[in-house]
Amino acid sequence: MAETKREIERKYEVPGAPDEPFELPDLGKVPGVAEVVDKGVLELDAVYYDTADQRLAADDITLRRRTGGDDAGWHLKLPVALGEGVRDEIRAPLSAQLPRSLAGLVRSRVREAPLLPVVRLLSSRDVSHLTDADGALLAEVSVDAVRAERSDGLGGTAWTEIEVELADDGDPDFLGKVEKRLRKAGADRSGSVSKLARALDETGAGGQTRKPPESPPSGTAGDHVIARLRAQRDALVDLDPAVRRDLPDAVHQMRVAARRMRSAFKTYKKVLDVAVTEPVAEELKWLGSELGVDRDREVLTERLTSRIDALPRTLLLGPVRGRLRIWAVARRQGSRRHTVAVLDSKRYLALLDALDALLADPPLRPAARKPAAGVLVAAALKDQARLAARVEHALSLPAGTDRDLAMHEARKAAKRARYAGEAAVPALGKQAKRFGKRMKAVQSLLGDHQDSVVARETLRHLAIQAHAAGETAFTWGLLYGQEQAAAADRERELPGVWESAAEAGLSAG
Repeated sequence: MAETKREIERKYEVPGAPDEPFELPDLGKVPGVAEVVDKGVLELDAVYYDTADQRLAADDITLRRRTGGDDAGWHLKLPVALGEGVRDEIRAPLSAQLPRSLAGLVRSRVREAPLLPVVRLLSSRDVSHLTDADGALLAEVSVDAVRAERSDGLGGTAWTEIEVELADDGDPDFLGKVEKRLRKAGADRSGSVSKLARALDETGAGGQTRKPPESPPSGTAGDHVIARLRAQRDALVDLDPAVRRDLPDAVHQMRVAARRMRSAFKTYKKVLDVAVTEPVAEELKWLGSELGVDRDREVLTERLTSRIDALPRTLLLGPVRGRLRIWAVARRQGSRRHTVAVLDSKRYLALLDALDALLADPPLRPAARKPAAGVLVAAALKDQARLAARVEHALSLPAGTDRDLAMHEARKAAKRARYAGEAAVPALGKQAKRFGKRMKAVQSLLGDHQDSVVARETLRHLAIQAHAAGETAFTWGLLYGQEQAAAADRERELPGVWESAAEAGLSAG
């Protein structure tokens, strides 16, 4: 069973030759430290794995099988967007083969490529614990004498480094206090993000071990559109392990990345050849639909729970909370299994490969060579006009099923117009950001209306189940009425919100 540990640490290079012993300065003088506890020396043996073209190292991800110490096993370290030196370490028990739980977390990057031994690191680790006056751990400080060996036997290197890891729930500012003492002793921050990165560099085992920084798009429409697509492709790949780990909002964000790419293919038909993008767009639609099983359940559960929480206790007749909980748990178990199965499917991996191929050789049309501003403005205004037609159509219909369907179609158009505004921000700046916000306001209103439509259908089914079980359906009917009223409110608000969005303009000048 895999377990996760949030790791916040800093690494330091020490002065002198690799074989020279290094003595830590007196860290008992660090503010807040009451005692430095010697924990002895550990002998660690770790083999690091990656693809032949080092796809994990390119994203600062490390995968190792380590023996020695009290955490022997498989370790996968994923960077966290919370600052330098912050990573999630997912651990699995020691075994001969990579556990499936970890293999899934790297699949969006590895795909079908085999994972091979890259380097072996042998570390003699001298460990000390910094504790406060109550004996609580503040940080673990290790002096590591490291020997790195290429798996092909063609080279090796050695060095000594200091690693300071913050205790769970510790104050990150404490690391700065420790750093001051280490710097006075001659230690400097390491230039490598990990031991693996340094080993690959110094042994010559690494190729292009890190992605080069993305350069800002040039002034052409093609460059801007491709940059937009590349960012969403990267988001899709990065979010894959987060979805598998069931992290908050991960499914939603992954679904949004797929939608943004689909929307870009539609909006920029004059920039990208639709004959090439359409098959990929269809697969993105499939992915978004499959992910929606989990996301829609999550949104609906939150909505109905909040409705129930807002009711006076005197209006909660029958086992309302229990029935909703049973419904939600049953749906969740099925949706989670379904989502992971989708991410493990060959169809999904083929989609990722197709996106890579499209971005490597984009099917650019003549308009791609034109200045970005004019092309992006024209595309966004066209999407806005499309939204206008759908809103006007929805408002022309009487309340009921047909209007509900028309408002749902308008919602889709609002998303597309919003994404067009977002994509234009690098070229057009504040006016595109303002345009996107106006379109988002329309989307949000229409989204709440659609959520009410879905909620009413679910409430109807729950009422039928309650009645069949001999329970009163009073509360479910009351909630149904609240959702009807909420939908009517959104319909009344739409003309005003749309009026503001219709006035949002864009200019290439």
